Amino acid sequence: MSKTTELSVIEIKLEQAPALYVANGLDGFLDQIRSSVNEVPDLSTAKGRARIASLSASVSRSKTAIEKPGRELLKKIKEQPKIIEAELRRFISECDTLRDEVRRPLTEWEEEQERIRLEEESKAEAERYSKMRDDADKDNTAFDLAKAKELALQIEAAHATALLDNYEYDRDIAEKKAEAERQRIAHEEELKRQAVEQAQREADEKIQREREASAKREADLKAQAEQAERDRIDVAAKAEADRLAAAQQAEREKQEAIAAEQLKAKQEADRIQRETKQKEDARLAEERRLAEEAAARAANIEHQKTINNQVIAILTKAGLSTDCAKECVIAIVKNQNAAAASGMKPPVQINY
Repeated sequence: MSKTTELSVIEIKLEQAPALYVANGLDGFLDQIRSSVNEVPDLSTAKGRARIASLSASVSRSKTAIEKPGRELLKKIKEQPKIIEAELRRFISECDTLRDEVRRPLTEWEEEQERIRLEEESKAEAERYSKMRDDADKDNTAFDLAKAKELALQIEAAHATALLDNYEYDRDIAEKKAEAERQRIAHEEELKRQAVEQAQREADEKIQREREASAKREADLKAQAEQAERDRIDVAAKAEADRLAAAQQAEREKQEAIAAEQLKAKQEADRIQRETKQKEDARLAEERRLAEEAAARAANIEHQKTINNQVIAILTKAGLSTDCAKECVIAIVKNQNAAAASGMKPPVQINY
C-alpha cells in the first residue's frame, strides 16, 4: 500500500511576494508540491485512478495559488514607471518652486541693485551731458557760431552714443540673463530627462529581468510538470509491464507445470505401454519358442522315426524279423540316449 499525503493550501501574501518571486525563490513550494504527490496509486483500481486525478488537480490548484500573486506583483511593477515619472515631475516642480521662493529675496535685491546702478549711470551721464552743455554755453562767447554748432553736434553725438551704449549694455545684460536662465532651464530639463530615462531604463531592465525570470520559472515549471507526467507515465507503464510480466510468468509457470504433468503422465503411459509390450513380446516369444521347440521335437521325432524305420528295414533285410528289428532299434536308441546323458560314447548308435 502506498503512503498518501495531502497537499496543504498554499497562500502567498502580497508583502511576501517581492522576496519570493526571485531566481529559485519558489523552490520550497516546488519541493512541497513534489513531496505531496510522491506516491504511485494503483492504476488498475477505480480508487487509484481517482487518486491520480485528485493529485493532478491539487498540483494545478497550487500552481494557481502561487502564480496569481506573482501576476499581481508583475502588474504593479509594470505600473511603477508611470508612478515614478509622475512623482519625479511633481518633486522637480516643487523643488523648482521652492528654489525660486528661497532665492526670491536675492533675486529682488540683485534686480534692485541693477536698477540703482543703471539709475546712477543714467544720472552720471545726464550730469556729464549737462556739464558739457554748460561748458558749451560758457564757451559760446569765445567761439564763433560754427564752432558752437560743431560742439553742439559733438555733444549730441556723445549723448546719443551714451544712450546707445546704455541700451546695448542693458540688452546685453538682459540677453546674458536670458541665456543663463535658458541654460539653467535646459540643464534642469536635461537632468530631468536623464533621470526619467534612467528610471525608465532601470524599470524596463527590472521588468525585463522579471519577465525573463518569470518565463524561466514558467518554463522550469512546465518542464518539471512534463517530467513529472513522464515519470508518472513511466511508473504506470512499468507497473503495468511488471503486472503483465508477472501474469505472463505465472501463466508460463502454469503451462510449464501442466506440460510437466502431461509429460510425466505420458512418460508413465509410455512406460506402462513399454512394459505391457515387453511382457506381450516376451509372451509371444515364449509361445514362439515353445511352438518352435514343439515343432522341432515333432520334426526330430518324425526324422528319428524315419531313420529308425530305415534301420528296421535294413535289419529286416539282413534276416531279422520285423519285431526283432524293432526291438533292436529300440534297445540301440535307449542305450544311445543313456550314454549321451552320462557323457559316454555308446558302442552302437544311430546317426540321425
